[in-house]
Amino acid sequence: MIKLKNVTKTYKMGEEIIYALKNINLNIKEGEFVSIMGPSGSGKSTMLNIIGCLDKPTEGEVYIDNIKTNDLDDDGLTKIRRDKIGFVFQQFNLIPILTALENVELPLIFKYRNSMSEEERRKRALKCLKMAELEEKFANHKPNQLSGGQQQRVAIARALANNPPIILADEPTGALDSKTGEKIMQLLKKLNEEGKTVVVVTHDINVARFGDRIVYLKDGEIEREEKLGGD
Repeated sequence: MIKLKNVTKTYKMGEEIIYALKNINLNIKEGEFVSIMGPSGSGKSTMLNIIGCLDKPTEGEVYIDNIKTNDLDDDGLTKIRRDKIGFVFQQFNLIPILTALENVELPLIFKYRNSMSEEERRKRALKCLKMAELEEKFANHKPNQLSGGQQQRVAIARALANNPPIILADEPTGALDSKTGEKIMQLLKKLNEEGKTVVVVTHDINVARFGDRIVYLKDGEIEREEKLGGD
C-alpha cells in the first residue's frame, strides 16, 4: 500500500545541507497499522508529509497504492491525497465558523462538486461522524462548542469522508489528556481492524503500541523496527 525506496530528503541552509531523511526503505502493507516514533527532529513528520504527498523526496521513490508519486504534477498529487489518504492532525485543523457536520462535508464538496446532492452529502457526513463515534446531537456544534476529544473525532470523521484506504495521523493525541487520547487511539485501531491502513507519528510509546509495528527513527534514519503481536 505504501512503499518508500531509498528516500532521502535534504534542505539547504546557506552553504550547509541538512538531511531530514537518509536513505529510507519502508514497506507498509494494506491493512497494517504502523507507528513511526522518534525524538523531535528525527524526521517523523517529514516522512509522514512525503507519504501523504504533501512533500516530495530529494532522492528515492514513493509509491502509494502502487502509484509512483515522484513524477506526478500538482493535480496528480491532489488526486492522490483526495482519493487515497485521510489526514488527522494534532491541532484538529477544523474550520471554526463551520459546524462539525459542515467540516466533515468539505472533502465531499471538493471531490464531488455538483455530482452529489446536498442530502446525499449530509447523509454521508453523518455516517462518518457515527463511524468516529461522535453523537449526532453534536453535529451542529461549532468546534469551540466541542471538547478536544470531540474535535478530534470530527477530524477523524472528516478524514473518512471520501472513504480513503489510508489514514495518516500526526501526533493525534498530542493536544489531548491521556484518557481521551487512549479513546482516540482505540478508535483508530477499530478503523484499522475494519480495513484501513493506518500510519501514526508519535513520540509516546503508549500511543505507538496500538500499532502492529513500530518504526523507530533517529537523525533521519530508521534505527530499528519492532513487531507487536499479530502473526
